[in-house]
Amino acid sequence: MLSVNSVEASYEDSQALFGMSFDVGTSEFVTLLGRNGMGKTTTIRSIMGILPVSSGKIFFEEKEITNLSSFRIAQAGIGLVPEGRQIFPNLTVRENLIATAVRPSGLKRAWTIDRIIELFPALRERLNNMGGQLSGGEQQMLAIGRALMTNPRLLILDEATEGLAPKVRSEIWSCLKTLRQEAQAILVIDKNLETLLEIADRHYIVEKGSVVWSGTSTQLRENKHLQKKYLGV
Repeated sequence: MLSVNSVEASYEDSQALFGMSFDVGTSEFVTLLGRNGMGKTTTIRSIMGILPVSSGKIFFEEKEITNLSSFRIAQAGIGLVPEGRQIFPNLTVRENLIATAVRPSGLKRAWTIDRIIELFPALRERLNNMGGQLSGGEQQMLAIGRALMTNPRLLILDEATEGLAPKVRSEIWSCLKTLRQEAQAILVIDKNLETLLEIADRHYIVEKGSVVWSGTSTQLRENKHLQKKYLGV
């Protein structure tokens, strides 16, 4: 589904990605793991056309998307829940959801506001509230809802549970488990290793702009040395 091949990217004169390569298959739940500043978010920015790729190629559903505009990449079927949420604070919850709504032709069960409310019941009473009036947890639910309203074939979440209360974090993980059961392809950056080991299919560890290890949850769970060396666990 998604294939990142030997991608290099820089911030001005500072190179951030060095031959980044990984893939996400149809219906897979895959993670990018690693300490802060190792290139995980930079990789997402490169996939989404926010940061130019200087070398290498990115394919989505066998079509090259390298350096396409963010709008074109979203149109292709990749939905992003960015770090920091980035909802519209001066629009209501309903308007935030409508603003990103896309219904691709031939889709059997498209995402609707009703489906989002079913996934996040806490938003039901907030539909007419401004985005800026929501708690951090509610804003994160809205950010995920906005991404789902694009009906993505691949959903990317960058630090979706960072800074959230344990109860809200649990709701976000429950949502992702539900999406996984519905065969939604998901790529996640997050530090909550224990939960990711429970629900993800495969993991890539990123160190200094490239992948240094890849494997299954079982393989990573059993390799304590690897966890300590690259993840500080």
